[in-house]
Amino acid sequence: MMSTPITTGQGWLHRQRAGTKLAALAILGVILFLVHSLDVLVAALVIAAAILAHVSGGLTPALRLARPALISVLLFFAINLLVLPVPEAVAVFLRVTVLVLAAAIVTATTQLAEIVAVIDRLARPFERMGLMQRGDAGLAVGLCLRLIPDIRAQYSELVDAHRARGLKVRPWTIMAPLAIRVLMRADAIADAIDARGLRP
Repeated sequence: MMSTPITTGQGWLHRQRAGTKLAALAILGVILFLVHSLDVLVAALVIAAAILAHVSGGLTPALRLARPALISVLLFFAINLLVLPVPEAVAVFLRVTVLVLAAAIVTATTQLAEIVAVIDRLARPFERMGLMQRGDAGLAVGLCLRLIPDIRAQYSELVDAHRARGLKVRPWTIMAPLAIRVLMRADAIADAIDARGLRP
């Protein structure tokens, strides 16, 4: 999960087309899962973190941007340690973390409307085959990206509520109420979409 995109810069990455950046992200994902050297994966992680810090305006904003997703990656890593050999679990962790940082770079340098437009163009063949309704793919991606900062805000509220009551913050005491809040928010958004006639 990543926070609100930062798209006000004028750097080289900001000027690239959304389709180009999304294609590069997809290619990077394929390459990463073909690489097994931990040294190469660590180098990729350092490079991705440096680029994200640059486009975000510093290390602190970069961590704020990617922190929610990185928490999920750490939980995923902990589970992998139970079922995979340690070197393999570390390699998977590094791959996924690099991808998360790369995705944060894309969202930080690309307008949401541009991403949605690219997704809609990619989905046209499926729409022609009747596998989905027009605009659904772009709408789904747009809502996911828009809900990310919402989820982060809900998480922060729950943490603050725990601390205000003198309770120790534990993942298992946060996840259930967070899931309920997110589902309620999703229902509210679905009702708003229906009320506005954005899709049949």
